This record gives sequence, C-alpha cells and structure tokens, in this order.
Amino acid sequence: MQPRIPRTAAVLTALALTAAGCGGGGGGDDAADDGLQVWIMEGTNPDATDYFEAVGERYEEETGTPVDVEFVPWADAHDRFTKGMAGGTLPDVAELGTTFTPEFAQLGALADLSDQAGDTSAYNEALVEAGTFDGGLYGMPWYAGVRSVIYRTDVFEEHGLEVPENWDELRETAVTISEEEDDMVAFPVPGDAAYSVMPFIWGAGGDIAQESGGTWEGGLASAESREGLSFYTDLALEDGVSSTGAATWKETDVQDNFVDGNVAMAISGSWTPRAIEEADPELAENLGAFPIPGPEGGYSPSFLGGSHLGVFEGADTEAAWAYIELLTGDEFAQRWTEESTYFPGKQAQIEALADSDDPLVRPFAVQILEASRVAPVSPKWGEVEGAQVIPGMTQSVLNGDATVEEATETANTEIEDTLNQD
Repeated sequence: MQPRIPRTAAVLTALALTAAGCGGGGGGDDAADDGLQVWIMEGTNPDATDYFEAVGERYEEETGTPVDVEFVPWADAHDRFTKGMAGGTLPDVAELGTTFTPEFAQLGALADLSDQAGDTSAYNEALVEAGTFDGGLYGMPWYAGVRSVIYRTDVFEEHGLEVPENWDELRETAVTISEEEDDMVAFPVPGDAAYSVMPFIWGAGGDIAQESGGTWEGGLASAESREGLSFYTDLALEDGVSSTGAATWKETDVQDNFVDGNVAMAISGSWTPRAIEEADPELAENLGAFPIPGPEGGYSPSFLGGSHLGVFEGADTEAAWAYIELLTGDEFAQRWTEESTYFPGKQAQIEALADSDDPLVRPFAVQILEASRVAPVSPKWGEVEGAQVIPGMTQSVLNGDATVEEATETANTEIEDTLNQD
C-alpha cells in the first residue's frame, strides 16, 4: 500500500516535538506501568487479532509488560502518524510502510535501531536498504511482498505452452493466447500500475533514480529505461496482447478481471493467489506462477514492498526491541507468513520458502531472492508516488499522447525536481 504523502503544518512541528521527547502514549520510562503501545496496519492478516493476542501474551510472560495493539487502516496511516507527531501521541512500536520510514527518520521521529539490530546480514538486503537513512537503521524488516507472473495453467496446457524464460518467449506466449482466446486478455498492460512497469525498466538495465553526493539523478531517460518501457507498452500497442481498457487499470483491476476469467497471464502480487482462492476456489486449481523473466533469460527485478517495524523517539527502546524480536523471530514470522501469505524479512526464512513444494509460493520466494529491488530510498519518494509520475508516464504512451522519449523525459524531470527539492 502506498498512501498519499501530505505535507502539513503538523509535519513541520513534529520535529520540534519529538526532539523535546514526546514519545508514544505508553512510551518512555512509563512503559512497564502503562503497557507497550503498538500500531499495526489493518488488513494484511485476516487473523491479526488472534495473532497479536498470542504475541502479546508471550511478551507479557517474558517482560511483565502488557501490550496494547491498535489497528490502523492503511488509508489513514500517514495522517495518524503526522498528527501523532504534532500531539505527542505516537505509539512505542509501529508498522511502517517502507516509503514512510525514510520520511519519518528525516523528521527525527524514529529511533535509530542500529545498536539493537547489530549485524543485519540475516535480513533481506533490499528491505534493510529501504529501512536505512543517513547511515542509521530506522526500520527493521518485518514482512515483504513481491510481484511475479500468475497464469492459467489450463490455458497453457490447452495450447501446449511452456513457461516463458525470456522476453521474446513472454511476448510469443502472450501473442499465441491472444490469437487463440478471443474473449481473454492474454497479458494486460495496466497503465495505472507503477510496479508492473518497473520490472521491465530494471530488467533492461535501466533505473528510476540514484543518489550521489546528496543529489538525485533520474534514470528514466536512459536508453535502457526507454528500451524496457518500449517493450512493456509495445505488448499492448504493437502486439495487441492487452486491451484498450487496461490503459486505465490499477493492479486491483487486473486481479478482478483475472478472477472473472478474463485474463490468462498477468504480473501480480504474492498475496494474489490467496485472494483468488477465496474468490473462486475452482479457478485457483488452475493457477500457476513464475518469476518475471529477464530479456535474455534469468529474471527481471521486481519491486519489493512490505513493512518495517519502527520505534518512535521517547519510547523505551529496549522494551520496544524485545517486542520486535518476537515479531521477527522464527515462530511468529512463520505463523504470520502462513496467515497473511506475505514473506518474512529474514533471508533464511525466505530461502526455506524458495524450496517449498507449493507452486504458488516457490516462484515468489525465488523472485525475492534472485531479482527484487526497492524504490529510491528518499524521504520525498512518497511525493513522487502521490503525484502518479510513473503511471502518468506509462499512460501517456499507451494513450498516444507522448512518445517513449517524451514521456520518459517528462517523468525524469519530475522525479529529479521532487527528490532534490529542499
């Protein structure tokens, strides 16, 4: 989830308040008396209440401190955090979207957990990168989600198709399905889905943006990025494997159309198979997945999202860290994965899932381990997402409003201007 990132007066006053020691409602030295205050985002795990009751009971057994968990809707999360900064009502521990972490760290609202975490090599490197700001670790990797390709195994079998291993085979497979299945979108090219186009930009050797010496330089106007965007949009414009309507689709539209039987193959999240199973168990029996292929083989990098666990300034860091250790430890991390279908943050835990016999788990785990990347780690990246820069770039090409060169130049300038603004 990537909520909008507003800039309010509350945010501007937050730094002064947190510097003055305004921590969570149960934070600081009073944690043992008032209990540990925790905010968790709502909806990731349908069995979250039972899960957090179990974690809380274990924590209280080990520390003598009760835990108070509040579930916060993702759509309200950013506003809740910024108002909490202004009013001194932040929790001790909170789940943070990976784009929140550098922003709140820059504001001085989060505690640096480097000393507590020590060696982070046990965690997924991309998640650690996303939680690191100005040399400090402000977000501990908790869980991850990634996008690969899901497909209809029955459609593949009917037409004698194999899982594609490079971009040419991906195109050929989609073209075959498009020619043989009149009422089915072979491979949708959603225009309003930034994380669906990123693998092709990265896969071609392009980039979104890189920071050097305190300055961000955009990468979308490079020849490699343009090659990746061209391949992606040409699937719709030249090969006809998508549909005109898909130019406005979000990821949720792709999923809905897949459930309705209108899509044969699509880039989709690791959480999607569970959603499809719940919506149509019969369809789920004909569901497969594979990592996004690279141009000449191998894999194209896919955006690795998920959540961090952060500790707010003013909280008892040791008490908060003890809770984080429970959530990220093997027992509760495994249970979270089983209940939510998201992947754990520790590398060994992901590697175990890459050896799974489950054909709807293993490909996504391989994608994380072999080819995953995070968005530019900047406090201002949320503004880029809020402005819909990458979807705007993609849609302008799909709608014929701009060439690939024009669209990437515009998006590149917007990203540089945003990331480099004071």
